[in-house]
Amino acid sequence: MSARGPEPVSVALAAGTTSGATTSDPDSSTTSISGRAGSLDRDWLGELTSSGAARETALRDLHVLLVKAARHQVARMRGLLPRLGAVEADELANAAADEALVHLLGRLSTFEGRARFTTWAYKFAILQTANEVRRRAWASTEIALSDHLDLAVEVDGPESRAEANELAHAVAAAMTEALTTYQRRIAIALLVEGVPVDVLAERLGTTRGALYKTLHVARSRIRAHLVAAGHLPAGIPFGGTA
Repeated sequence: MSARGPEPVSVALAAGTTSGATTSDPDSSTTSISGRAGSLDRDWLGELTSSGAARETALRDLHVLLVKAARHQVARMRGLLPRLGAVEADELANAAADEALVHLLGRLSTFEGRARFTTWAYKFAILQTANEVRRRAWASTEIALSDHLDLAVEVDGPESRAEANELAHAVAAAMTEALTTYQRRIAIALLVEGVPVDVLAERLGTTRGALYKTLHVARSRIRAHLVAAGHLPAGIPFGGTA
């Protein structure tokens, strides 16, 4: 499908999970960042929704935290960009932190306080950075959409291997029988090969929304097929995030 070739189907895919960026704190000792910037008892929401100097200080301190999280994620995913220099890596982290801050500010009203504000904020930086790294990694990679699903599985033990093979074949059958060629190609690109949705949308001349709609329909049809065949309990979703 691409210059790098497809990843083999795994039990994780069939079970409804895909690999992605971790959203854990890059550093649990947030108080070490820029003095008060990471204070656990700080009223971030109050300061960010205020005005004047208090808001400006909060924005500046929050950006420091987001850059830290972004740098952490760039370091974790450095293997995808082996030729990325230190300066470029820092620029990528800062740009991702900038975008993350914009997204975060637009969703302040959704913060429910179930976790520390800084933990919630880190997720924006980590996910944005992961998207940027993957986008850059795929920038020079040819994407030749394929409707062929690699059935290789990597599990230990004969029983587990047999179960995994059975499930992998069931998924392949579902994709062949329940999806159109276009839906199958989009599902393989996003769920199996891990092509970033932004990159795929740009290459195909379409939008993220259109691809997500196609993927949603594909997942629903695969799930229905697996449930009908007895391979998946009713109520269990299929597929991860793209």
